[in-house]
Amino acid sequence: MTSSDTTSPALLEQLQHQSTDPKRRILFTGATVVTMDPGLGVLHDADLLIEGDTITAIGTGLSRDGAAVVEAAGTILTPGFVDTHRHAWETQLRRIMPDVDDLGAYVMSTLAGYATVYRPHDMYVGTKLAALTAIDSGITTMLDFSHNSRTPEHSDAAVQALIDTGIRGVHASMGPHFGDWDKQWPGDVTRLKDRYFASDDQLLTLRLAALATDEIAGASLAYGPKLARTAKDLGIGVSVDAVFGTSSSTAILNWAKDGILGPDLTLIHATGLTRAAWKAIGESGTTIALAPTSDAQIGLETAIPAIDEALSARVRPGLSIDVEVALVSDMFTQMRALHAIQRMRAVNSVYGTDQPPSRITTHDVLDFATLQGARTNGLADVTGSLTPGKKADLLVIRAEDLNNMPLNDAVGTVVLGSDARNISAVLINGKPRKWNGQVLDVDLPALRAEVHASREYVLNTPAA
Repeated sequence: MTSSDTTSPALLEQLQHQSTDPKRRILFTGATVVTMDPGLGVLHDADLLIEGDTITAIGTGLSRDGAAVVEAAGTILTPGFVDTHRHAWETQLRRIMPDVDDLGAYVMSTLAGYATVYRPHDMYVGTKLAALTAIDSGITTMLDFSHNSRTPEHSDAAVQALIDTGIRGVHASMGPHFGDWDKQWPGDVTRLKDRYFASDDQLLTLRLAALATDEIAGASLAYGPKLARTAKDLGIGVSVDAVFGTSSSTAILNWAKDGILGPDLTLIHATGLTRAAWKAIGESGTTIALAPTSDAQIGLETAIPAIDEALSARVRPGLSIDVEVALVSDMFTQMRALHAIQRMRAVNSVYGTDQPPSRITTHDVLDFATLQGARTNGLADVTGSLTPGKKADLLVIRAEDLNNMPLNDAVGTVVLGSDARNISAVLINGKPRKWNGQVLDVDLPALRAEVHASREYVLNTPAA
């Protein structure tokens, strides 16, 4: 038995050496455990046991027999965050347009411009950088809305990047908006499933991706009965982007009539929708992925994240990053932005009256960023909470760092106090992916050279 904390190289070496042993036991002791399981809540001075890749017990005084013991006093254990929508291939173009004026400016510069010159290698580089950054900031599950699948090789490169980083990845495949491409989508999704997603017990899962309407890129990319049948035949879910305003509201009502709303469908953004559309969403159990900073900063439809509308329809949404060409990379910012915006709206709506504001809490936004994100991605039985029987996707957050001490409220500290620098360790499927504050198995100089070379190629090649 080895006992140390997440700064120990020796303990890390032992865990990595035993990483393929299904009987390996890891015991975290003495932590504040924010389970996000409604039946377990927050446990103080508690232990968490992992066997193989699965959480098997949470409590106090758990047996240390045969376990590698991680002394976790002074830390908070939480589920890993779940990103429900990120266009990962764009990542070498980070913050290239930080003050983007509107959706049209993004579409024309990125989707009609840069995207058209991407090679499979550029897809790989962008997706890899996004996934590693996600892990660094505590995101253990990332849905990559991969809408630049110009050839089968572009799709292969995006999937391989998820594999190589060790993240719990969801590859959501869609053809590109503009430029030349092989027109292999959506037919090629069958090949992808057979090649990369044959097992249900693996880190990667597959979804179909689509747009809400034909306004941006034509009818072939718009969700409807045909794509719904494709997804049903493949046994996969669908994520639909660009769900805004009256045209998307009309589309949603049509989907309701066609019987193609439901829990396996995720609608992204959902800003400016009508009450009738929200009613159909709520009644069907359709899931929602909000992008708080994207809606507000880019100014998508109302520019207000649709949290009140979702909750009124009895939908608890997941959260997402969206596009790093203009936005932040981490989930802490999404939680804080949504928390602040909703509470501002709640108080403003009753200002000057004697009515109490209906405000969300820090627990709500952490729930959206973990358990509800997993549900939105179709993975609620796998991840999203620290629950015995689920996979061991978790964060070790230092509660005694300068910006977090003293620990008074664990959920409040995670949501309002912490950031990537406080994450000492990240485990995905029971395997350490970040340790002592550093993402593992990354040759940073080589990655940096790869990212810069890809960026220069994309920026200096004329749009196709």
